[in-house]
Amino acid sequence: MGSDRAPKPEVEGAIYATRHGHARVLLVGHSNAIQAELATHPTAAGLPIEIVHASEVISMQEKAAQAVRAKRDSSMRVALRLVREGRAQGFVSAGNTGAAMATAKMVLGALPGVDRPALAAVFPTTVPGKAAILIDVGANVDSKPENLEQFAIMGETYYRSIFGVKHPRVGVLSIGEEESKGNELSRQTSALLKQLPMNFGGNAEGRDVYNGNFDVIVCDGFVGNVALKISEGVVSTVSSILKESLNATLTRQFGFLLSRRAFEDFKKRLDYTEHGGAPLLGVKGVVIVSHGSSNANAMKNAIRVAAEFAGHNVNAQIEASLAQLNSRSHAEPAGVNLEA
Repeated sequence: MGSDRAPKPEVEGAIYATRHGHARVLLVGHSNAIQAELATHPTAAGLPIEIVHASEVISMQEKAAQAVRAKRDSSMRVALRLVREGRAQGFVSAGNTGAAMATAKMVLGALPGVDRPALAAVFPTTVPGKAAILIDVGANVDSKPENLEQFAIMGETYYRSIFGVKHPRVGVLSIGEEESKGNELSRQTSALLKQLPMNFGGNAEGRDVYNGNFDVIVCDGFVGNVALKISEGVVSTVSSILKESLNATLTRQFGFLLSRRAFEDFKKRLDYTEHGGAPLLGVKGVVIVSHGSSNANAMKNAIRVAAEFAGHNVNAQIEASLAQLNSRSHAEPAGVNLEA
């Protein structure tokens, strides 16, 4: 109920998702508003969509901590209780990001071995059919090396499960590929990741987010969120400039018509709505946080991502990976290379 145009894109996204067989959907919020929106889609009759009433809404403008405590019957809290009780396998929201994360941590709790959950965003790359994930993109603005170590394990496990890559290449976002480059946080994180039995590739620079050299790129949430927002701005700017340039002359418009399929493919590869949302890794449940301006396509894909996450049982794999890390930290003496 808390996105920019709720509940229209949520309802339409649910219709598209159920029509494609991605999942059954519980729409949580003001039942009258949801029912009114559903009524504008006669073809939705018979689809596996249910309404669960919640009397309160957390808006984008509210402070997350206060809203989470004060609004005990918010649509977010009611929906996450459904997940905790097993009545739903996943939670999707395009509302207040801070409130969604805070409520998820409070209602679901963290997986064993997780100190701080993290948001993982999917980025397109120049390699056809390949994506990269950046973790964390905003759940934690201040992190320690041990937190980033956990982010790396969660991100690597998620990538293996969802994208089917056996040994995804993991890197730490820094200002140069040399080991000596970066700040204290990135250098200490690299030292920790070297000790893990994963395909660690060292430092990743900003351009590596898009060139496909790495599959999983780890950073603290402050840096990750800045990178995410800059990327969104660049995509929007490039699209606007390209559209303006193509409409400048009749010759260019004719050229566009001849290359229309290529331009459509270009737009789709950069379209954030195709990825749906960012999973909050490290909580006891499936939580997908979407952009506040998400349209119906974004919501449909967010539901698809949630269903895939639940279907691949990613949380159990993350829990097992972190348990192995904890057992090694207790069993191995300091300074031992675990890959030796």
